[in-house]
Amino acid sequence: MPETEPEPEPEQENATDGERRRRRAQFLRELNEAKALRDRVQPRRARAARMRRQMRMRTFRW
Repeated sequence: MPETEPEPEPEQENATDGERRRRRAQFLRELNEAKALRDRVQPRRARAARMRRQMRMRTFRW
């Protein structure tokens, strides 16, 4: 079994706020890319989800 590197600590003491923000921005970019890919691959499901979101927003009370 190949040796895997130990995962880094979730919040390292020496991790700066800028590093955390860069990692978060990278994660959000990848998440949006994955959602866009899923929408292209499954157009019917994506359309249904879009319609559900629109209905939720129409019935939402401010």
